[in-house]
Amino acid sequence: MKVLIAGGAGYIGSTIASACLDAGVTPVIVDNLATGRREFTRDRIFYEGGIENGDLIDRVFQEHPEINAVVLCAALINVPESVSDPVGYYRDNVSNSLSLVSHLIRHGCTRLVFSSSAAVYRTGDTLEVDENAVMDPLSPYARTKVVCEWMFEDVANASPLGVLSLRYFNPIGADPDLRTGLQLPRPSHALGKMITAMEEGVPFEITGTDYPTRDGTGVRDYIHVWDLAAAHLLALEKFDEILSSNRRHEVINLGTGRGTTVRELVDAFNAVVDTPLTVVEAPRRPGDSAGAYASRAKAERLLGWTASRSVTDGIRDSLRWAALRSDLLGR
Repeated sequence: MKVLIAGGAGYIGSTIASACLDAGVTPVIVDNLATGRREFTRDRIFYEGGIENGDLIDRVFQEHPEINAVVLCAALINVPESVSDPVGYYRDNVSNSLSLVSHLIRHGCTRLVFSSSAAVYRTGDTLEVDENAVMDPLSPYARTKVVCEWMFEDVANASPLGVLSLRYFNPIGADPDLRTGLQLPRPSHALGKMITAMEEGVPFEITGTDYPTRDGTGVRDYIHVWDLAAAHLLALEKFDEILSSNRRHEVINLGTGRGTTVRELVDAFNAVVDTPLTVVEAPRRPGDSAGAYASRAKAERLLGWTASRSVTDGIRDSLRWAALRSDLLGR
């Protein structure tokens, strides 16, 4: 079995590719390397270029006609950057994805697994959200995910295409074998900033302490990236079983079902490092929200999947990867 992974040189896509290889599935990677790393494509089938490039996608299918499913991970994901550059985000995340889908349909590839986001949800009183929760995206990045889901649903209703939109919560960790991990030297999410603060010997900045949560800091559902990759393998395996002739688009949350505040994440981090972080407080960032955590019932029912790794596992694997990252990838 061959699977096209669009954005397969990035953090999530490369980890899914590793999981595919371990399961006997051959990944075919397309990535323009805007944020992905060439090192993550070593010894893998790789085509450099954008997913909007029809000639490139034609070539991929001509050379690999066995491809029968696509995982779409290619996207820009930085929330503050999306606020300052919405045009770039709508072009890369929406327009380019639509171009890809048109080429898939033309080649008769009708199985698409889409990397969506829990950032689409409105924060409620309980912070736990299921797939029917109200959507209220607060940033251009999150809105691009909503638009893509609507777009794919419309296309699926009018064509042979089937789509599973997997709404990720907050990936952390690395491939346990350290083949791949977070490629950015200065990542923008909380755990990445903690590791940077530790490496530089500076305080960690908590942005936002007045949210309606148990300690005032944002809540996130931190899911180990290897658990996330395992869910994609199940989605590919059960794709035809999940979708039917009259329901061609399905949404599934991928999270642990447990919420962790930023302060709790700091405590977990400090419990596994030699020198605890000091903390300073700062205002909220544009586009940020109080957050949410997943209701995992649908993933259990449709995929037979639950996360098996803890936040502490994710922190430890992130630290293991960070210790090697500069040697493997450079600065």
